[in-house]
Amino acid sequence: MISASILSADFSRLREEILNVVEAGADRIHLDVMDGHFVPNLTFGPPVIRSLGKTPCPMDAHLMVEKPEAYIEPFASIGCEVITVHVETTHHLHKLLSSIREAGCMAGVSLNPATPPVAIQPVLPFVDVILVMTVNPGFGGQKIIPEVLDKTREIRAMIDKSGFDIVLEVDGGIKVENIAEVARAGAARFVVGSGIFKTSDYRTTIETLKRNVADAHALSI
Repeated sequence: MISASILSADFSRLREEILNVVEAGADRIHLDVMDGHFVPNLTFGPPVIRSLGKTPCPMDAHLMVEKPEAYIEPFASIGCEVITVHVETTHHLHKLLSSIREAGCMAGVSLNPATPPVAIQPVLPFVDVILVMTVNPGFGGQKIIPEVLDKTREIRAMIDKSGFDIVLEVDGGIKVENIAEVARAGAARFVVGSGIFKTSDYRTTIETLKRNVADAHALSI
């Protein structure tokens, strides 16, 4: 499943970019919400996304912010299906994840590259999506950190052992040429930004991304 990160889209025609990438085959729209504190960049908030109108596919809000609890209700109210928070931003992760579910959304938790999987072990019963960052968050267009794939495999094993129905998602530096390797590490959903939006043909790119994932999963069976 391909989730298109609009962080790499042309902001001057954002609505058009969203419609184009969905028409080209993207399964979800990924919203990289940055506050200029937890990460050094500043992007957009609920008013900008609300102004774009209803999207033709699900939206996921990835909160790279210092006070994520303040953003849950606003992003839930504009129809985000998943709201993901960083384990590094809170001392009360269980409470935060529970509040996301109470708002009617799926609860996601994300880990920066240097954060070990053990940090999320206690909250697995309250998680619907685990988002592994394969770059340090804050900017689009970065190169994947290959060492993080070992952590992705460890988290895949953790999920399988737990028995919980949790989606394993990976975000950062994913492109046509490396998505198969990420898929073999156990990921099922892939956030792709510049790997789509900086190409000349969104449809061909997304079709190739999906084909490479399918081939990788087939070989791993």
